[in-house]
Amino acid sequence: MSDHPAPAAAGRYPRRGTAGYAEAADALAVQYEEVTFDEVHRDVLRFVPVNPGRILDVGAGTGRDAAALAARGHRVVAVEPTPELRHHAQRLHPGSGIEWVDDALPDLTLSGLLDRFDAVFVTAVWMHLDAEERRRAMARITALLVSGGRFFVNLRHGPVPEGRHMFDVSAAETAELGSVHGLRIVHCGERPDLHGRDDVRWSCLVLRAEGVGNAPSGTA
Repeated sequence: MSDHPAPAAAGRYPRRGTAGYAEAADALAVQYEEVTFDEVHRDVLRFVPVNPGRILDVGAGTGRDAAALAARGHRVVAVEPTPELRHHAQRLHPGSGIEWVDDALPDLTLSGLLDRFDAVFVTAVWMHLDAEERRRAMARITALLVSGGRFFVNLRHGPVPEGRHMFDVSAAETAELGSVHGLRIVHCGERPDLHGRDDVRWSCLVLRAEGVGNAPSGTA
């Protein structure tokens, strides 16, 4: 969730996927907080780590999900490239212990953080990346997961809002791309839009890292 494409710093990816978010940040802060983490992720809650662990929320918007995960005892790094949304997040969820990072997919440098994560959430972000960016992003996310870690991704389907940089990305393509990088699909479902938009629907996927490495801190 994100802002107008800004000129990239030297060597930095131009954030085209953030187009349209900065000027809508005030309205989006209300919209995002109208629904809860449990409502958005109701079909996949059983896959969220139970024991306190390390979780990355990419495109964290107003911090709704990051704050809910922190309240469950997790150490959360929240990535949000739109300053206007980060400001709302820090206003709405003060004292939550979330570490906020200005970064974006597909390259996601995380400012040199060395952590790997028990779970990575990418909610309403993946469809902002073109095919090549999705390939790079999947490789990067896989590298950030511990063995057994879960990748939670929500895909929006429907008309592209005016001014947004968005692609029609299927659940099948996402699962196949994950399999190329050693991620196994453990859940794939669909749900209607929680804001009542009849022409919008969502795919909800969970992919599990099968590689060798540290075990996750806790699983459902």
